[in-house]
Amino acid sequence: MKSLFSSSMAVAVAPPAAKTARSESMWAQTSRRLRKSNTAVFGLVVVVLLVLVAIFADAIAPYSPTANNPSETFQAPSAHHLLGTDQLGRDMMSRLIHGSRVSLTIGLSSVVLAIFVGVPLGVVAGFYGGTFDTLIMRAMDVILSFPVILLAIIIMVMFTPTDGFWGIIKVTGAVAIVRIPIYARLVRGSVLSIKEKEYIEACRALGQRDPLVLIRHILPNCLAPIIVAGTLSIATAIIVEASLSFLGVGVQPPTPSWGWDLKANVAWIQESPWLALCPGFAIFITVLSFNLLGDGLRDALDPRLK
Repeated sequence: MKSLFSSSMAVAVAPPAAKTARSESMWAQTSRRLRKSNTAVFGLVVVVLLVLVAIFADAIAPYSPTANNPSETFQAPSAHHLLGTDQLGRDMMSRLIHGSRVSLTIGLSSVVLAIFVGVPLGVVAGFYGGTFDTLIMRAMDVILSFPVILLAIIIMVMFTPTDGFWGIIKVTGAVAIVRIPIYARLVRGSVLSIKEKEYIEACRALGQRDPLVLIRHILPNCLAPIIVAGTLSIATAIIVEASLSFLGVGVQPPTPSWGWDLKANVAWIQESPWLALCPGFAIFITVLSFNLLGDGLRDALDPRLK
C-alpha cells in the first residue's frame, strides 16, 4: 500500500517534459507573416529581379543603349531585337535594361537621402518640442504645400539639365527634397507617443543622456514605419523621376531613362506602339511591385496582426 502511494505521488509530482521554445524575434515574425502573403512575395521577387538586372545590366544587355544604327530604325520585335528599335536604331531592350539602373538608383538613393535628413528632423521635433518643433514642422508644411511633381520641377529648373552621373545626382536631390517631410512627420508622431512610455521615463530618471535614449530606445521602435514608408516611397520616387524625364527636366539623353524613352516614343505610338508600351510597362510593373511589397511589409510589421 505504501509503495503504491509513493509511486502515485511520484507520478503526480513528476514535472512534465516541456519543450524549451525560444521567443521569436520581431524580424522572424515579420518574415514568417510576409511569406504568407502571395502578393508581397510576388512584389519581393520582382524587386529582387529588377535589382539584379540593374546590377548586371552591362552583362545582360545585348547592345549598347546609346549606340545609334540609322539602318535599323523602327525595327519590329524580332529575334535580332527582342523589343525592336527606336527612331535612332537603338535596341529597346538594352535601353530598358540600363534604364532600370537609372530608375532604381534614383529611387533608392533619394529615399535613403530623405530618410537621413527627415528622420533626425522628426526626432528633434518630437523629442524636444517647443521652438524646435514649431520651426521644423512649419518648414515641412511649406514643402508639403507644393504638389510633389511641381516642386520637383521647380527644383530642377534651378539647375542646368545634364546627362550622365551629374544628371542622376540632380534628379536624386530634387526627389529627396520633396520626400523629406514624409519621414519628418512620420517619425515625429512616433516619437511623441514613444517618449511618454514608462521605460523612457525610467531611462531618463536613471540619468541616461538624451542622445543615448534616442539611439537605444526610441529610434529602434520607429524602424517599422520607416521601413514601410521607405518601400512605398521608392515607387513614388520612380514615378517622379519618370515624370521629370518625360517633361524634359530630368535625366537628359543619351542616358537611358524610362521616362525619356516614353516621351520620345509616344509620338510613334500608332506606327510602332511597342516603343511607348515597353517603357510604360516597365514603370508600371516596377511601381506595382514596390507597392505590393510595401503593403505586405505594413501588414507583417503591424503588431495588431500577431
